[in-house]
This record gives sequence, C-alpha cells and structure tokens, in this order.
Amino acid sequence: MTASETDTYSAYDDFAWFYHRYWSQGIPFRLLEAVDQLVLADLRPGARVLDLCCGTGRISRALVERGFAVTGLDGSAGMLEIAAEEAPGAEFARADARDFSVDVPVDAVVSLFDSLNHVTGDGELARVFGCVHRALAPGGRFLFDLNDDSSFRRHWRGETFTTVEDDHASIMRGEYDADARLGTVTVTLFRLMDGSWRRSDVVVHERCYDEAEILALLRDAGFTARMHRAETDLGMDDQAGRMFFVAERV
Repeated sequence: MTASETDTYSAYDDFAWFYHRYWSQGIPFRLLEAVDQLVLADLRPGARVLDLCCGTGRISRALVERGFAVTGLDGSAGMLEIAAEEAPGAEFARADARDFSVDVPVDAVVSLFDSLNHVTGDGELARVFGCVHRALAPGGRFLFDLNDDSSFRRHWRGETFTTVEDDHASIMRGEYDADARLGTVTVTLFRLMDGSWRRSDVVVHERCYDEAEILALLRDAGFTARMHRAETDLGMDDQAGRMFFVAERV
C-alpha cells in the first residue's frame, strides 16, 4: 500500500471511540446472523477468517469466540487500537482494503456494517475485490453487506442528531445526494480529556452501488456470486435496504 492511501483513513481515528460506543453496538451483531447462515456454518473449527475493514473489532471478537483463527484489517490506527483490546484473541494489522495481501490464504473474508460503501472512488471497489480474490484459498467465500438506494433515502434525510453526556457531546447529520449516489455524514465531537474539551470534526462518505454493478465487478474479479436481501431472503425486516453478497473464489 502507499502512505497516501493509508492516510485516507486517518480521518476515522478521532471518530473511533464514538463509533465503538454508539455505532458498533446491536447492528453488527444482527448482521453476524447472516454470516453464520451464509458462510460460517460451512467452515471447520480453526478455519482462517479475515475481517476486512474490521473497525473496533466487535465482529472479530465474535468470530474468535466461534473458534476461528481471525485476522482483522483496517486503515484506521485509532480503530485498531480499540480492536486489539476488544478482541485479544485475533491478530490485527493496518492495511488499505484497496491494496492488501496475506501471507497465507484464508478460508473466508467478511466485511460487515456497510464497510464497503465507504469505498467511493471510481475503480476502487474492483481493486478491493481483486485483493480479496488473491487472499482467498480456492473455494473460499467472501461475504459483505451494502446499503442500497432505498436505505440511503430512508436513513440519510438531512436530520440532525445530538448526544450530550458529562464527558462528551456530538452533533451528527447525514445527507444523501441521489443524483450523485453519494451519502455524507458530518460529525462534530466534543470530548473532555485531561480536564480540557477537545473538538473533532469528521466527514464520512458512502457511495451507493446497485446489485447489477456489484455482481458484474465480482464476476470480473473471478468470483461466482449471489445477492440476498436482508428483509425478503433472510427475515431481517429491521435491516430493510441492506444487501448481502456471497462470492466464492473459483
């Protein structure tokens, strides 16, 4: 990887503690139900699993608890610092999802909580899929989820949300440009540290992809793939608008 690409994710460092406290609760574990059903049930104990864009490590911890040998990759040093404490049974490394490699092929790759919606540049998702294909052993599976257009329209409507606690406060606003197919979340954080208040401003972008586009990119990367809708295929009505893709290396 190049330093400039890795530095792209340094914006997430100041956001890591907030993400871990508020965003990495219930939903990621709800998504793990799909991973259990679509991928993990077919893996042997001790199988090697790569948690791509692992964030603060909650999914990595759950995978370790299921008996797998887990490696978590993320571009944010701040996220990984928390992940190492959250999942001491996993290995973690800082790497860019668009440009990574592994020393030993893995049996499965997972990337949850719409992590790959954060890959926004033209051609960048194809690079991610190429890296994943090279990282997988023959027959290995890759599972990831993405928000679709309906999810962005429903949840990123320009509303402002605030949090106020004794030691921190936040102001968050999410907006979706349907023409550009780009969502933007702006977060202003205030945190009491060593007796002083510290302000951090974070901007997070997510790109909206459609099913046909993703399936074509996966085929081009050397996968066979299928898509499962959370609400209609997996019985996850509370996750309507979330697509789960299962790709197998051939």
